[in-house]
Amino acid sequence: MPLPDYDFLPGPLWLITLLQLVTLTLHLFAMNFLVGGVIILLWGKIRDRWNDPAVKTYLSSLPAAMAATITLGVAPLLFLQVVYPKQFYAASIVSGWFWLAIVPVLIITYYCLYAAAFSQAPGAGPRPRYLLLAFIGMLYVSFMFSSVSSLAERPDLIAATYAREQSGCIVNPDLPDYFFRWLHMLFGALTVGGFFVGLVGRRSEPVYRVGRGFYLWGMGAAAIFGLAYLFTLGEYLVPLMRTPAIWVLTLGVALSAVSLHFYFRKRFWIAGTMLGVSMLSMVYTRHTVRLLRLSEHFDPATVTVKPQWSVFLMFLISFLVMVAVMVWMLRAFSRGRAAAAGETS
Repeated sequence: MPLPDYDFLPGPLWLITLLQLVTLTLHLFAMNFLVGGVIILLWGKIRDRWNDPAVKTYLSSLPAAMAATITLGVAPLLFLQVVYPKQFYAASIVSGWFWLAIVPVLIITYYCLYAAAFSQAPGAGPRPRYLLLAFIGMLYVSFMFSSVSSLAERPDLIAATYAREQSGCIVNPDLPDYFFRWLHMLFGALTVGGFFVGLVGRRSEPVYRVGRGFYLWGMGAAAIFGLAYLFTLGEYLVPLMRTPAIWVLTLGVALSAVSLHFYFRKRFWIAGTMLGVSMLSMVYTRHTVRLLRLSEHFDPATVTVKPQWSVFLMFLISFLVMVAVMVWMLRAFSRGRAAAAGETS
């Protein structure tokens, strides 16, 4: 009996790409709220931080943010594997044990965030220790994703690395290829974290001032490391300059800069919308870089398309329901915190 044929796309490439870009941007928003927020709570200069109402609110939201980050991260990863299954699978095999370790690290990180949130009760334990452990776990997961994702774009490096070592304990050996990209993502998380810390603490001038500072300087650092990453592209930099992605990236950078004006005026909806579009532009640019780097080995446009519309409809319905539930939960959380604050006062 012949084996089933899986070498096809279950929908038009443009639709899969669009869904992958949008869901990845949503995932990054949740992830940046989480990672950037943890960094600021740990090292932001907020006087008597653990007794500040805004800090307590942010701290309480971290477990939910972790759940949202993981939930929103499933869809873009699946869409990526639909289009690039061989490349991504081969890269994850090279780093197999490190890749599999992501699951237990995420579980431990999740529990640490819960421990930090519940430790708000007097005498329940030191919060910084739990937050620091959670931050180390996030660093590991983010680094491994950067390593494997970059390795997936280098079939020649995958073959050479696997021929030399099959232990599954190899991290992408070409560190300069993705190190600046990883730093760009971390400082991008710090930028978005600063945005949300200032948003949550908008009625507390010291907290808002700390969030504003991280938003400003995090954006500057992210821009520097993003520029450094562009120069590591080498031979692919000129082809990138000839694609629409460079204009999309320019628009994104401009929107990020302009968002500072509205953020400083506490017009958060406008600033947040600009920041979201800017993130989408950078996700699209990163997608274009992937296509350029794989162009000599693989072109997804040549893959046969066999639409499975029932599957896409089921995904769309489930995704919209999930987003609606998340919005409802966030509103319920905000109302609960506001009511608690009112009773306290």
